[in-house]
Amino acid sequence: MSRQSVAAENRVPEDLLERVLAKLGFSSKPVADRAGLDALYAAWCRGVPFDNTRKLIHLRANDPGPLPGDSPTDFLEAWLEHGAGGTCWAVHGALTSVLATCGFDARRGIGTMLAAPNLAPNHGTTSVRLAGQTLLVDGCIQHGEPLALETRAETAIEHPAYGVQARPEAGATWMVRWRSPLAPDGFDCRINSLSGDADSFRSYHERTRGWSPFNYELFARTHRRGGVVGVLRGERLEFHADGTLTRARLDRESRLQFLIEELGLDETFARRVPDDMPTPPPPGSATAARAAGQAS
Repeated sequence: MSRQSVAAENRVPEDLLERVLAKLGFSSKPVADRAGLDALYAAWCRGVPFDNTRKLIHLRANDPGPLPGDSPTDFLEAWLEHGAGGTCWAVHGALTSVLATCGFDARRGIGTMLAAPNLAPNHGTTSVRLAGQTLLVDGCIQHGEPLALETRAETAIEHPAYGVQARPEAGATWMVRWRSPLAPDGFDCRINSLSGDADSFRSYHERTRGWSPFNYELFARTHRRGGVVGVLRGERLEFHADGTLTRARLDRESRLQFLIEELGLDETFARRVPDDMPTPPPPGSATAARAAGQAS
């Protein structure tokens, strides 16, 4: 695909961009330089949550239509109206489009969250080429400032709550280690490619309809108070600014309170988010096979 075609698929209408930037705290379009990228990505990490609220509503209703946020315009309009974000394919389609429309050389990328060995790609991401550097700006990992991906050197963002480390691997890939609620001491994400496109994102996104860890239970992550707050498996988690981690169980009332007061969702929308369901094992996994054998 030509650079002109990539640029076209990654743009959003200027009037929509203006409303998005205003909500993120900008009075005008940021300059497409390093300072502008730093400011825009930091504002995105504070303002646009990584969450599965719209996806839970969509799937629980058995809606056959496109998954929420499949187009950047749908994602951004819903965020403006309800405060909801999305999961990785939706988040990075929108983030890439906002950056590109601001004049950055932004690109979609494909990665793999390594919850188990030998997984197929399962993560969308975003990078920017700027002044001869490739800078990762992941809206799910939310590392707060752009992460340089250097082909011959390890790099890092130093922060107790959301710091990350990246190391190059053979085959022009990178391994990014971050503090996930699933693995607070470090969780690896392999960046497989920095040349994804809208069609591949839609395809990967649609594959999650049948099974995904984000299809059953509330998950959320966003920057607050110099650290990161989120929800995982019925618990509120906070990586504090000093790096400490606290956890607390959420009942139905405190869950709703979190969605409204901490995640920033509109109350009417937050009340539509369905209760958690137990997450089944991935189809085809050893765990699923054992469960099927026990049930037969």
